[in-house]
Amino acid sequence: MVEDVEKEYNRLTTFLEPYIVQKPTIMPWGNNSLLFRDPDGNLVNLFTPTTLEAIKKFEPTN
Repeated sequence: MVEDVEKEYNRLTTFLEPYIVQKPTIMPWGNNSLLFRDPDGNLVNLFTPTTLEAIKKFEPTN
């Protein structure tokens, strides 16, 4: 989880371009998600919750 997926995408796009699987996209469950593969082929998902439901899901519990 990152604070701002779009910001991270803009910051990393030069390095990630050959590895991007999906540019930032709002998923049906409310996360803005960026998918890319690391050099070993593992799928990496950077995401930011965007809907109230998604934000609530990732709030820290005390």
